[in-house]
Amino acid sequence: MESITKNRQSLDTLRAMVSRAYGPDRVPRGDDWVHELGHGWFNVAYRIRLRDGYQAVLKIAPPPGVEVMAYEQGAMANELAALSLVRSRTNVPVPSVDFADAGRSVCNADWFVMPYVDADNYGLIRSTLSAAEQDRYDVALGAVNRELNAIPGPAFGPLTGPAAASWRDCFLGMVDAVLRDGSRRGVGLDHAAVTSLLDEHADCLDAVTEPRFVEWDLWASNVLVRDGRIVCVIDHERAFFGDPLIEAGFVATELPAFGEPQAFLRGYGKTRFTAEERLRRRLYCVYLTLVMTVEAAYRGQDDPRHRTWTRARLTEALALFD
Repeated sequence: MESITKNRQSLDTLRAMVSRAYGPDRVPRGDDWVHELGHGWFNVAYRIRLRDGYQAVLKIAPPPGVEVMAYEQGAMANELAALSLVRSRTNVPVPSVDFADAGRSVCNADWFVMPYVDADNYGLIRSTLSAAEQDRYDVALGAVNRELNAIPGPAFGPLTGPAAASWRDCFLGMVDAVLRDGSRRGVGLDHAAVTSLLDEHADCLDAVTEPRFVEWDLWASNVLVRDGRIVCVIDHERAFFGDPLIEAGFVATELPAFGEPQAFLRGYGKTRFTAEERLRRRLYCVYLTLVMTVEAAYRGQDDPRHRTWTRARLTEALALFD
């Protein structure tokens, strides 16, 4: 997907980055060793083949002159922290990190490299699979998400900080940040309606007292599959410590436009929700659709169909409280 946050680099710079990460003897020759991966709407990622045939993925943070949303600041450092945490605390398959560089002497932004995983992107192939195959993968995804959520956190908020005193403070701060992001870019939002909802229903957030690892961006498009198994989960820059009920897999329990959640719920092991949990989930739907509505302005993306779709989902999320 196209976005102004994608920090593309010249072949000479990419060679210098490969040399820094793997050594000069492994720098490839010619110009057919690198291919941009089109998946994703934030960082640029390249599939690279080294001189000895080893394949890796190089991921580069947005350029310093491009403004990002508040929750995306420091996203690459957050992703590296997430990868380290998941690899050390779970059996969930995530990429290892070959090399990471935040010095900005070779490139104008943070970057890291990881092994290339030869597998299919579940989000891209899902529609080609049978209903039974989709069901198996969705069940497996629910189980993976539950294992991630089992990681306890020291406090609510981003993995790399700052920490919030409570989940209520953390979530209200998240909503306030996206509203301010929208105001900076002139995105028309009904601040009064959102504020009113929060004022009326924020008490339900106090039931969440234990911070848990939340992937938040665990959509099918961030899952790699092969031979009937999930072999890798990618793109962890949006992870934080919070309420597991905010995860992507639960969105469709309140907003049907996001798909059919039953197989995910079976895999996760949660198929019933209390009235308080549903109320929290509805607040999280409002937050998600606010982010989706605002982020296009930070990507330089002006597709009217996308804008119409996200606005419709925000309207639906707000209507859940009518």
